[in-house]
Amino acid sequence: MSVELYGIGNALVDQEYSIQDDFLTKVGLTKGMMHLADQDAQQNLTNALNAYTSSAGQVSGGSGANSIYAFSALGGQAFYACRVGHDDLGKFYLKDLAAGAVQVSSISEGLGTTGTCLVMVTPDGERTMHTYLGITTDLSIDQVDLAPLQTAKFLYIEGYLATSQTARDAVRTARAQASQQENTKIAISLSDPAMVQYAREGLVDLIGEGVDILFCNEQEALMFTGETTVEGALTALKQQSKLVVVTRGANGAVIGYDEVRIDVPPQVVPQVLDTNGAGDAFAGSFLFGLSCGLPLGDCGYLATAIASTLVGQFGARLHREQYAEILAKTLKN
Repeated sequence: MSVELYGIGNALVDQEYSIQDDFLTKVGLTKGMMHLADQDAQQNLTNALNAYTSSAGQVSGGSGANSIYAFSALGGQAFYACRVGHDDLGKFYLKDLAAGAVQVSSISEGLGTTGTCLVMVTPDGERTMHTYLGITTDLSIDQVDLAPLQTAKFLYIEGYLATSQTARDAVRTARAQASQQENTKIAISLSDPAMVQYAREGLVDLIGEGVDILFCNEQEALMFTGETTVEGALTALKQQSKLVVVTRGANGAVIGYDEVRIDVPPQVVPQVLDTNGAGDAFAGSFLFGLSCGLPLGDCGYLATAIASTLVGQFGARLHREQYAEILAKTLKN
């Protein structure tokens, strides 16, 4: 089976919790940020969370995986290169992705502990993440099966890989192959303000001499460029990417290329419950629109519709029938 979207990123089993803001204060976490932790700190926080409330369940997560899942759920053919441990969580991870029709490779498994991410969601829908990377921090070219990349329309790079030298080396190899393929475009997401703040050099390394598509949110755009306006950030980011897509939460999104700017209007969200995975789903949905040849404005509409629906419910993914319904509505309009 040929692949349209080839993703490379961290493999993390996400466990979500609904909490109050005072819990974050109690455990010393900055709201809205991603915090890297060692295994002991992850276990301590897990214990504290389980004493405080109950988990809403677990899912095969990671920013890149969420994007790949959205692409697949909309009907695209996708592959995810990652690294998991040869343990129960690793087996769950690969099985869960495969159940979502995402192709994976057995070489993703290795001796070690599968990474986990504790996702804490406050009443305003903001997500705060506490991540133990586990074996995924050792992701290297040895776990990256490049064969599916040969047919891909897009190589999608998760910005969280900025913290790992071996992962960045693997991305460099994948980029080199994609660059030699006439019909493969390279896309990247900045992923999180924490990556911009603490791993900027790694992001610059991942971007290399430039990419075809760059995804980020407004905060990441301003932080990465040092600009004070979205317009200024767009101009600066277009030096790094041919096409720039900036999500703006309740203000929709903006798309920029050459001298063109396309504003994507927001869609009504009755109540924001959980922003976890919204930007990831936006990127995967936007890429699906591009793969279908939709105009950029329609790609933005589809992606915003998916993300807006997602934040209105708990969890980083919609039910598969919801993706189909939103796609049908987009095509009808």
